[in-house]
Amino acid sequence: MATSPSSTASGHPTQNRPVTPGTLIAALWVPLATVVGVTASWQVQSIDRDWVERQQAACRHMPFPKAEHVAAWSGPVLGISAVVVCVLLAKRIRRQYGVPLRGTKRGLVAYIGVWPGVLTIPLELFLLYATYAPVESGPVLGDCG
Repeated sequence: MATSPSSTASGHPTQNRPVTPGTLIAALWVPLATVVGVTASWQVQSIDRDWVERQQAACRHMPFPKAEHVAAWSGPVLGISAVVVCVLLAKRIRRQYGVPLRGTKRGLVAYIGVWPGVLTIPLELFLLYATYAPVESGPVLGDCG
């Protein structure tokens, strides 16, 4: 009974393969980008609320905060980049080792980390839309008289 040269005594083909820095960085990027993207999108509401409160306290309209645009764009960009990196990592692991993405430890980290990102991309896109959507009434400044 002959075994393939890439398999080891334990039967797992990736056992003696060295972990390249690029593969490790890609595997860690996926959950990191997912978490940071969701956090940045979540901050859009906080930034907007603070902006409205500052306008009400000053009794005048103030310029729109650029930080809200940055937070609104970073959410979907990071979420989509996590999915793209996970797909590229899956192709690389499949090509190099001949196993599916979840067949390696770093691939499993990326595989588990990408699913929350996939589920939150629609929310991140909605918050991006809401940032640019015109509000007819604008913030109510209250009684400034």
